[in-house]
Amino acid sequence: MLGIFKEKLINAPKELNSPASLNSRSKPKQAHEILRDFMSNSPNAFFLSFGNDALLAYSPPNKPSIHQRLFSGLDNIYCVFMGSLHNLSKLNKQYGLSKVTNEALFIIEAYRTLRDRGPYPADQVLKELEGSFGFVIYDNKDGTVFAASGSNGHIGLFWGIAADGSVVISENLELIKASCAKSFAPFPAGCMFHSEHGLMNFEHPTMKMKAMPRIDSEGIMCGANFNVDSQSRIPMMPRVGSEANWATWG
Repeated sequence: MLGIFKEKLINAPKELNSPASLNSRSKPKQAHEILRDFMSNSPNAFFLSFGNDALLAYSPPNKPSIHQRLFSGLDNIYCVFMGSLHNLSKLNKQYGLSKVTNEALFIIEAYRTLRDRGPYPADQVLKELEGSFGFVIYDNKDGTVFAASGSNGHIGLFWGIAADGSVVISENLELIKASCAKSFAPFPAGCMFHSEHGLMNFEHPTMKMKAMPRIDSEGIMCGANFNVDSQSRIPMMPRVGSEANWATWG
């Protein structure tokens, strides 16, 4: 999968952008070049473009895998989901959804419910997901990007910065490397990212995230790893009603 989101949409951590990219032998690419590379390597791929601000691209699995790769769209909300949820039947019943609702549609429905009615904070909902997962949501109505990666780290996501400052997200490490030069990093497991409110660990939502510089095999700083800062705490106000939804956490 591939998501590219313009800088005006998404407030990515500044530590992702490495100055070394300017002097690297391979330069960061423009969004259209990244999309071209993705499509050329995936013969059955397709993409959706949302004006000049965002795009999502998806390719079906080329070979059998224990991890699903799903794409769904509903009410102008689009989701690419990878992995599987062991408790999907229970979750569908809890949310009043059809038994045949797959993981990508469930994530959309959960996001939409919490965005509009907000019965629980987002970190609590993500903690209820049992299994391996990584997903990216784009809400075209609100211009919101939401991404998350499961705590077990079995579904690896990566993110980086393109030539024009856009944020690139994919599970394809080689694509990210070729697209973002030295400005990329693994998306941290057990974390969620909201385009307005930034990065949070959903297992430890009251603690801040700390960026640790990544040094590659050439000894050059290459983005950053993000870990929970156990010495810090985020002041938390009680979240009730609409203030507890996925659109306003943080």
